[in-house]
Amino acid sequence: MKTVSHYLPLLALSLCLGACGETPSGYYDPSRIHGAPIRHQEILSDPYAVDDLFRSMEGPSSRRQLPLYEVETPELLWITGYRAEIVDQEGVNSMPQEFMCHSNLDFDVDRHSEIFGGEKTTSNRLFTLSQGQFSIEFPVGFGIPILSSETLSLSTQVLNLNIDDADLVVRHKITIDFVRDQELDTPMKPLFLKSANGLVSLEEDVGYYDVAEPDALKHGPGCLVGQAASGHVRTDDFDRKFAGHWVVKPGREVNRTLVTEWMNMQFDTTVHYIAVHLHPFAESLELVDLTTGETVFKSKARNFDDKIGLEEVEFFSSEEGLPIYEDHEYELVSTYFNTTDVDQDSMAVIFMYVMDPEFVKPDLSRLSD
Repeated sequence: MKTVSHYLPLLALSLCLGACGETPSGYYDPSRIHGAPIRHQEILSDPYAVDDLFRSMEGPSSRRQLPLYEVETPELLWITGYRAEIVDQEGVNSMPQEFMCHSNLDFDVDRHSEIFGGEKTTSNRLFTLSQGQFSIEFPVGFGIPILSSETLSLSTQVLNLNIDDADLVVRHKITIDFVRDQELDTPMKPLFLKSANGLVSLEEDVGYYDVAEPDALKHGPGCLVGQAASGHVRTDDFDRKFAGHWVVKPGREVNRTLVTEWMNMQFDTTVHYIAVHLHPFAESLELVDLTTGETVFKSKARNFDDKIGLEEVEFFSSEEGLPIYEDHEYELVSTYFNTTDVDQDSMAVIFMYVMDPEFVKPDLSRLSD
């Protein structure tokens, strides 16, 4: 049975790294996974002055490189969760979360592929959190494998959509949860990320990204003709231009993007966690299996009643998982309802953490040479 959960308030975890004593059989200790203590890497972003109105993707931002766990000899780690919180300049007190634009954690995907091998494709993104969802926690026993010697890249940005006379300094406080493989008493189940973006066509007709000969019966109606909301334009293999950050006019907009080529599934597998990235005025984001005509997952968003912003965005988490197929066609359907009388901006991204059937533990002795 699939499990769809809503955002829960950020909780402080009590971590026991020493001897925690005996626990009853079958008891779940939230500070441990398969016997291994859950460790936390906490990072504070640069301070950001919120002294003006900033729309999405326009506020102050920064990027930094960091290790997850510094040890002399490289070892296998498993990332099990990721959290982001807006805090004051000292990094102590929580501030209104409406100032969060996004928090992105990336890594060097080419280096990662050299270490772990396999034929699968993935992106350099590990996590994105934004308004409506401020934490990701994988089902118990699942995680993303990473070597301690791999470098992570953290980028954060703030926005301010509501307060004209703001005069604040805030930071992002990021927490990465992980366990050490050498401390596990049961193997972890490996996940990797598959993502897909909603797009609008910047050509004269509806678009099908990276599809040479689209067939509406097979590939759906294609994404809408639209207007880019920023200067970043995507060009497919056929020199057709698209935007993944676009303008939403007043009223309701339903946009359908064929994402089969984007997902590039190379084998059948199961997805065990799904998060989405949406902007204010979003109503939902839905992944549809065009081959079967069934909805894989639909995330509903709830906007604030008294201000601009996303209060809650649904996510999916399940030990059992949902099937994803190599030979199926998939469509991403975003629905926005711009209730103002001016243009707004939008994005629609789905992040799917899927089981990796290719995973083999790297030879650490070879990597240490």
